[in-house]
Amino acid sequence: MSTLAEPPVEVADGYRAGRTLPFRVELVRQLKRRRTQVMAGVLVALPLILLIAFQVGGDPGGTNNRLNLMDTATASGANFAAVNLFSAAGFLLVIPVALFCGDTVASEASWSSLRYLLAAPVPRARLLWSKLAVGLTLSLAAMILLPVVALAVGTAAYGWGPLELPTGGSLSTGTAAQRILIVVAYIMVSQLVTAALAFWLSTRTDAPLGAVGGAVFLTIIGSVLDEVTALGDWRHFLPAHWQYAWLDAVRPQLEWSDMIQGTSISVTYALVLFALAFRGFARKDVVS
Repeated sequence: MSTLAEPPVEVADGYRAGRTLPFRVELVRQLKRRRTQVMAGVLVALPLILLIAFQVGGDPGGTNNRLNLMDTATASGANFAAVNLFSAAGFLLVIPVALFCGDTVASEASWSSLRYLLAAPVPRARLLWSKLAVGLTLSLAAMILLPVVALAVGTAAYGWGPLELPTGGSLSTGTAAQRILIVVAYIMVSQLVTAALAFWLSTRTDAPLGAVGGAVFLTIIGSVLDEVTALGDWRHFLPAHWQYAWLDAVRPQLEWSDMIQGTSISVTYALVLFALAFRGFARKDVVS
């Protein structure tokens, strides 16, 4: 019994799925958007706001019971940069990550341009990879922009010098620069959960605000749950429990154990959520 062979799929000459929606093109599109420029302005403004606050209020002093970086904020430009990271890591840096990763697919759906992108034709997996790569790149750029601006502002105001540690002692400028790089890298890794949440929600809804707001809300819920001591060791499975593990990088002796645990938790959650995003979008009936 013979069976009819399926007709071959015709592909236009020169068409390559891997060349559709190039990273550079998508990056330029996102850089030109108003929300990207506004977020960059906010991150640039934060060090200036803190500088004015220190100038008006006098010597800084904090009440955090972990490692009080605020007490050394005005010791040098390196200290000022570390304090800016400490101030922003808990919430402010969550916003650009959620924005750049949550707005990316949902915004196309809200503009009714998503189906036209897929009809270009851009393969669905290719579209998601391009959107995700640009979202993570912009998120990393936000993480780098803040300490760079803070270091420049702090150096102009307080001079170039070693990183003074609140526990006593100091780190040379070269070592301080390495430690700040480690801090930025860890904060970015710890924010992968927020990025993955936002990206997954972006593939599930046509409302960018819903994806961004949902990711920020769930991140805040995680931080609240981490404060519930009654949960005991269950809190160790929350990414928020390890969000300040990078403080071990601003001690005289660098400690890796907490950062390794935090990295493993964040990467695990992120991989699961990214996989759900790709799986769900591959089966989604796109009508927007």
